[in-house]
Amino acid sequence: MAKRLVEYYPMIKDKSSDNVWENVSRKLMKRLSNVKSPVKSKGPPVKVQRRNEDADDSSDWDSSASTVILERSPASTSTPKRLTDNNDEPSTGSGDLLDSEKSQARHYRTLQDMYKSKKPNKAAVSHLLDLEFQSRRQFIVSDTLKEQDRPGKILDAYPCFRELDHIMDELRRIINPDNPDYIANIKDRWETFYGKVQFYGVMRKFMKPPKTLDGVEHATAVFSALPQLFQSPAMAPKKTRTPSKVFFHILTSCESPDSFLLTRSHPIVLLGQENCLLSIGPTTLCSFPKIKFHEAILYLMGCYYVFHLTYPKCIATLLSVIQTEVLGDGLHERDITPSYKRAIADWKAFID
Repeated sequence: MAKRLVEYYPMIKDKSSDNVWENVSRKLMKRLSNVKSPVKSKGPPVKVQRRNEDADDSSDWDSSASTVILERSPASTSTPKRLTDNNDEPSTGSGDLLDSEKSQARHYRTLQDMYKSKKPNKAAVSHLLDLEFQSRRQFIVSDTLKEQDRPGKILDAYPCFRELDHIMDELRRIINPDNPDYIANIKDRWETFYGKVQFYGVMRKFMKPPKTLDGVEHATAVFSALPQLFQSPAMAPKKTRTPSKVFFHILTSCESPDSFLLTRSHPIVLLGQENCLLSIGPTTLCSFPKIKFHEAILYLMGCYYVFHLTYPKCIATLLSVIQTEVLGDGLHERDITPSYKRAIADWKAFID
């Protein structure tokens, strides 16, 4: 049991010992030694009314309503009849797939139980998201979810994606799961891109030389110029007027975020008086400090990947450039449009 607990919850390992499960085993033994056997009554036996067999069969119960029960591995449990193969020969591929689906379903239930508490352990949640990744992505990219309904359905199933850390960690799992430093790497690439694109904007006369601007004002100027530097042929919607308003907006003192977001359907960052809000359509996911506003593009890209959303046409070229040059993720052949080819060629000519 101790080995199984440590295998399922690696955060309780005792790294100071050769046997990482020894400390857990010792605590379990101590707990069991304090359990007393029930004392039998010395009086005459009490006659219990006999129940029918159906009632006996339905009397099996567990405490899963109040605690998380670790299920045994498939090898040590009996297989339900509906999952049993008709042949006596052991199954190979289908059996492994079945075990994988059962395990990932179990991880999902555990994840749901963890989010019933006010402050779930982030490390434990991240570990379960690693284990349950395959089935989760199958659910998210399936045709059963319409794009306009997808964010709400995903957040109902995975409330963890209201947190910025889990959004960015999921981006890593999708693009480069074997690189634990992937997020740090793309932030470094973004800083390099962000620095060069300012000079590119000045050269193309879409930006003025930054002199007295603070960090937020500087980022606002860069974000406003980006869709013009990497232009898409499609025009911005009339309600936004400019393409940059599709992915960020500066709230005025008398403007309500909720009323503004009602008219939006894509990931967007709202710059408020005190902090920034990351939202998808009318749903606000989380807030982050204004000092990180210049990284907002990365957070938006995380939302597009995690929630499997289509780029808005008026900024599709810009986001495609960010995808290849910053995230290091290739484009599908059908997404390599003439506008992208032209924009990336001009950019490469400038930085080379």
